[in-house]
Amino acid sequence: MTTIAYKGGVIAYDSRCTRGTTITDDDAEKLQTVKGVHFLCTGCTCDFDALIAAYFGATASVPVEASGYAFDGEALWLIGHDDKTGFWKNRLRPDTGDAIGSGSAFALTAMDMGTTAAEAVEMAKKRDTCTGGQVRTLVVLPDVYNEAASAVRAT
Repeated sequence: MTTIAYKGGVIAYDSRCTRGTTITDDDAEKLQTVKGVHFLCTGCTCDFDALIAAYFGATASVPVEASGYAFDGEALWLIGHDDKTGFWKNRLRPDTGDAIGSGSAFALTAMDMGTTAAEAVEMAKKRDTCTGGQVRTLVVLPDVYNEAASAVRAT
C-alpha cells in the first residue's frame, strides 16, 4: 500500500512498496503518466495498469483491487474499480483535502491539524508501516496552491 494525500493543489506520495509485511522497495516512483493524464495509485500494484486502462474505457476481465488519483490537466479525480459497479470516478473539489491508501487516516488527521499534503505523508510514515521512503510531490492545480500559500502568508 501507500499514502497519497491532496491539499492546496499539491499531491504528495511516498515511495515505499510492500508485499505483505515485507518492504520490497523504498524508492519506487509511483507517478505514471499515460496519454497526458497523471496517475497515482494505491492497492495491488499488479492492478494499476487495469485501473488506468479502465479510466480510458477498457473493461477489466478480472477483479481490480486498486484506487487512485487521476489529473487530466483540468480536474483531479478520485478513481477506482469494484466488482459491483466496475470503474468509477469522482471529481475532487480543489479546495478540499483528501487522502487514500493505508496511511490515509493519519494523513487526513495531519491535514486537519494544518499540515501540507507533503507534511501529512511524512506524519503517516511515522505510524503506517506500509508508508515510507521519500515523499514526492506533484503540483496539479498551481492556482489553488498559490492561493493557499498566499492565505498562509497573510495570516
